[in-house]
Amino acid sequence: MLEEKMAGGLDGGAVPGAKSRKYVPQINSKLRHHILKVPVAARNASGIVVNGSRIKSLVFTTDIAIIRNCNADAVLAVYPFTPQPTISSSVLRYSSLPVFCGVGGGTTQGIRTLQLAWDAETEGAMGVVVNAPIGNEDVRRIADYIDIPLVVTVVSEKTDIAARLAAGASILNVSAAFRTPEVVRAIRRDFPDVPIIATGGGTEESILRTVEAGANAISYTPPSTKELFAAMMSDYRNREEP
Repeated sequence: MLEEKMAGGLDGGAVPGAKSRKYVPQINSKLRHHILKVPVAARNASGIVVNGSRIKSLVFTTDIAIIRNCNADAVLAVYPFTPQPTISSSVLRYSSLPVFCGVGGGTTQGIRTLQLAWDAETEGAMGVVVNAPIGNEDVRRIADYIDIPLVVTVVSEKTDIAARLAAGASILNVSAAFRTPEVVRAIRRDFPDVPIIATGGGTEESILRTVEAGANAISYTPPSTKELFAAMMSDYRNREEP
């Protein structure tokens, strides 16, 4: 049972599956106490240390308002359009968190992806992310050209992980929808030490399953602005009139 695994958490909540931890004081401002919190189960992940910073959770968004009001450790700035330096630059400039920038790998490949990766590094990205269709030769070119981690997305256990790592992938980003824990577990059996980011779903239970499968860090898709506004307006409507 999930309730049997609850213990004191780092952010004042309970962390499913965690051992008891030391009390951590919390300081909140009067105006910024209402932030978007990643499910606390993500704190069970071991994390991935990138240049001294430990990353356990990444918020999957390019929305600056969410990025500035979220307790994730980093940002996974990947979006379903052709990567554009203007978008990456805007996220990097205004983010309060380290950013992993999407630089293509699907319809955008070759020299353009290489240039986008270089631009992201010079703008201050913590790492760059390429999508699953990218070829190993492009992975190799990018890895040889940049000095920040190259995150390669994996959507199936059919991916030749050894070839991806040999080409220069620093971190795997497993995104296999409801099968993500299964794919993570399959990779972890053969590659016990490879750093893995994985989608965790939206619940404590689904995130815990992904962590227990072997993910080192969790990518969390936040509610949409519409959903967040709906909850806020519902709260306003339910308040008693003065």
